[in-house]
Amino acid sequence: MTQVTFKGSPVELPGNIPSVNTIASDFAYVKRDLSESRLSKLLGNVIVLMAVPSLDTGTCAKETKKFNEKLANLTGVLGIVISKDLPFALRRFCEVEGIQNVDAVSDFRYNEMGKNYNIEMLDGPMKGLMARAVWVIDRDGKIVYSELMKEVVLEPDYDKVLETIHSLL
Repeated sequence: MTQVTFKGSPVELPGNIPSVNTIASDFAYVKRDLSESRLSKLLGNVIVLMAVPSLDTGTCAKETKKFNEKLANLTGVLGIVISKDLPFALRRFCEVEGIQNVDAVSDFRYNEMGKNYNIEMLDGPMKGLMARAVWVIDRDGKIVYSELMKEVVLEPDYDKVLETIHSLL
């Protein structure tokens, strides 16, 4: 098991998250219009995959807005933020915040991402939601950057993510 903290209190994850030089596991997700897709359909692009507990929290909202801004002018780069939020909430958030460069999607239906990536919190007040993590996946589906926030309320290292992205372009 892997442990993170939520506001200083320990939270268990089922195992290690996928690491650099491994192939990103495929998973199904639900889009804001209730249609479904899969991570594998995005291959051929550089993918920034962000797992967050909920876009209804300040840190998750801030992270999504920052990545929306930072990925705005990058051709061949797709940003995917995934949570267990319902598609209706994702659509509302994206419309209100003007999110156009990151696709907010949900793992509520199948929980494949949460399970495949060992990112689902097993205890604590946000049990069942995902901890915060970011992966950069190259065009062939290999993970080239992996970051698990040891404290769920902290933001990722945006500069390292962007440095990794630029090394692939």
